[in-house]
Amino acid sequence: MILDALKQVRYPGNGKNIVELGMVNDDIRIDGRKVSFSLTFEKSTDPFIRSVVKNAEAAILTFIAPDIEIKGNISVVAKKTAPEKAETPKPLQGVKNIIGVSSGKGGVGKSTVAANLAVALTRLGYKVGVLDADIFGPSMPKMFGLEDEQLYMHEVDGKDMIIPAEAYGIKMLSIGFMVDKNKPVLWRGSMASNALNQLITQADWGELDYFVIDMPPGTSDIHLTLVQTLGLTGVVVVSTPQEVALADARKGIAMFTDPKVNVPVLGLVENMAWFTPLRHPEEKYYLFGKEGAKHLAEELNVELLGQIPLVEDIGVKADAGSPIALGDSQEGHAFLALAAKVNDAVTRRNETLPPTAKVKVRN
Repeated sequence: MILDALKQVRYPGNGKNIVELGMVNDDIRIDGRKVSFSLTFEKSTDPFIRSVVKNAEAAILTFIAPDIEIKGNISVVAKKTAPEKAETPKPLQGVKNIIGVSSGKGGVGKSTVAANLAVALTRLGYKVGVLDADIFGPSMPKMFGLEDEQLYMHEVDGKDMIIPAEAYGIKMLSIGFMVDKNKPVLWRGSMASNALNQLITQADWGELDYFVIDMPPGTSDIHLTLVQTLGLTGVVVVSTPQEVALADARKGIAMFTDPKVNVPVLGLVENMAWFTPLRHPEEKYYLFGKEGAKHLAEELNVELLGQIPLVEDIGVKADAGSPIALGDSQEGHAFLALAAKVNDAVTRRNETLPPTAKVKVRN
C-alpha cells in the first residue's frame, strides 16, 4: 500500500516515479496509524529534495488515509559515492623545468630561438628535451637534421612508449615525424590537442633538466592544452623590434599572465635586433626598428633576456640541420648568453616558490 502510494510521486529530474528509481528504502515501518520511511538521493545537494519529500507526504495522506501520521520527518539519505580515484600523476615526472618558447605572431624566428636555446642549454651541461608543439608548422626535424627519422616504441613499466629522436644530445619529438612533410596538417583543434598530448604523455622522455617547448605562434587552444597538461616553469616570448610584432607579443604576454592561465613570463628575446653583414661583423643596420622589445620589456616589467642579430649564418645553419649555437661564432655565444639568462631566471623563480614546490636546477 505504501509503495503503491509512493509510485505516484515523480522525480522532477526525469519524470520517473521514486519507487522505480529505487529511491524508496526498505525501512518502511507501520505502527498503527503511524508511518515512517526514508528516501535516498544521489547527492545531499539535490535541488529536488524538498519538493519530492513534500510530494511523498502528500501521496501518503491522499492514497492511504488523510489522518495518518507520518512519524517524525521523512529521512533523507545521500547515496554514498565511490571513493575518488587517486590523482593521475602529472606527465614528465622526470623533468625538472618546462620552458615554453612563444611568440605573438609567426615569422619572428621563434623556432630558431627555441632550437638554439636547447642546444645552448646542452652546452652549459644540462640534459635537454625539445617538443615541437607547432602542430601546423613543425620545423624542428629540419633544424636538427632529423627530417627522415623513423620513430620506434619500447616497453616501459608494461606500457608501449615512443622513443624520442635524438640529435646533439637532445631528445626531440615533433608531429613532423608523423605526417607527410610535403602536405599541410589539416586538423581541427581537438585533433591537434590530442596528438600533442600523445607526444607528451606517451613518450619516454626520461630524466631531463630542461624540457623546451616550441609553441605555435599566437594564442590558441594548443596553448591552453599545454598549460592544462603541464606545469610550465615559465615562458620565453620572442619578438622582433617591429611594432606589429610587438603588439602581438604584448597580447601573448597578457595571455600567460592572465589569472586563468597564470604562467610566469621569464622574459623577452628580441630576435633580428639588427642586421650584420657577414663580411662586416662590426656593422649594425636596424631593419625592423631599434630596441623595440627592450622598450616593451621595460614597460611590462619583464626581463630582456637577449638581443639576437639577423645574420645569414643563423638561417643557413638552421636549414642545414646544424643550429648555430653548436659553434663558437659571435651568434653562437649570443645564444649561450641567452641560455645562461634563462637558467638564472628559472633559478630566481624557483627560489620564490614554497619549499615543497621548488625544483632543483643543477649548478
